[in-house]
Amino acid sequence: MIYWAPFLHFYQPPTQFHAILNKVCNESYRPLLKMLREHPCAKITMNICGVLTEMLNNHGDEDIINIIGELAGKGRIEFADSAKYHAILPLIPEKEMRRQIELNNKINTYFFKDAYKPRGFFPPEMCYSDETGDLLAGMGYEWTLISGVACPEKWPIDVIYRIPQGIKVFYRSDILSNKISFHNIDSAGFISELLGLSKDGKDAYVITAMDAETFGHHIHNWEKLFLAEVYEMIDGAADYKAIKQRTDLAEAHREILSLAETQIEVVTISELIEKFPMKDSRSPRPSSWSTTKDDIAKKNYYPLWQEKGNRIHDLQWKHMDICFELIDQAFELRDNEESKRFYDIARALLDRAIHSCQFWWANKGTGMWDINLINKGLALQEEAILNTYKSIKVSDAADDTKSRLYYKVVSARDIAVKIRDLLLEP
Repeated sequence: MIYWAPFLHFYQPPTQFHAILNKVCNESYRPLLKMLREHPCAKITMNICGVLTEMLNNHGDEDIINIIGELAGKGRIEFADSAKYHAILPLIPEKEMRRQIELNNKINTYFFKDAYKPRGFFPPEMCYSDETGDLLAGMGYEWTLISGVACPEKWPIDVIYRIPQGIKVFYRSDILSNKISFHNIDSAGFISELLGLSKDGKDAYVITAMDAETFGHHIHNWEKLFLAEVYEMIDGAADYKAIKQRTDLAEAHREILSLAETQIEVVTISELIEKFPMKDSRSPRPSSWSTTKDDIAKKNYYPLWQEKGNRIHDLQWKHMDICFELIDQAFELRDNEESKRFYDIARALLDRAIHSCQFWWANKGTGMWDINLINKGLALQEEAILNTYKSIKVSDAADDTKSRLYYKVVSARDIAVKIRDLLLEP
């Protein structure tokens, strides 16, 4: 038997416009969930970043939360945990990693209640490091899902690797996942790929993972033209003639329909644990789902968020480091109601300011370049610094402490000016 475990990542940034969120909901989330409802064999493992759960509730899209909860309650959806504001975990301090994860679990437990029982963890952008693995294992997660490029061992199709931290690691099939994400495979072609996984008849598994927005938003009607057809073929409910008319399949694909029904099963990631043996493994390579082998060789592990030689990335992280330093100081120095009030404001702002999109859009020359989205992230950090230092200023800290920390504020201003000057360059 071939076991296919599809994973979908649901996320929108905290700075997202209402109109865009509405468009994504109507083009992707609602049609995708409707399709899952209509196909009894359909299962997925998914994460939904808590910021999106919160935004759906606040923007009148509670129906999406309700359908996800309904399908999870029926065992059709398995939740994985993540970071609430989609921070790049290996690039932030350990206590900030933990905070993002705890915030995510708290908000999703609130909305999905008993249905939210994640055994596994999805690191945003699949950005992984040994430190991330240490934290996840310490927090009690049973498994994590990361990019195939991180695998240091023989490619696993019939074993599950357990790394030194004790946590199980599942690797995404980057090739198959990217074929789906970039519209480079049809449903019958995908089934053929699955059937070819095990040439000796032994059980095997594969995990595909991509943004949920791939279906319907990035690729129009892709939840019907690809995902529904795959589920139908596996369920034995496919109308071959209708599929052939739409996708011009060769006659040989008739055989695929019967083989898919008897030889492929859709499962959640946690179900794989019951079906395959464990094997100890070396630690995964630090990487993301956008990292190449060449990037790893150059120790450029997270190129879209901390590219070596990217001047804006360098300045963005220097600015963020000042945010972290000041928030820690404000926490220690808050000693009256006013300083505590400004600290709470700053803390909430900084949680949002850690989101990954501002760094992703700072890749000039690659197509991922948007000065307004970079600036929106920077503005959130500046608001956090404003309230953080106000908390320090109204505390009873010594004047020389306040003066010393004010120099950090001045330094952050200088960095912010340099970033914006770079945004103005042609």
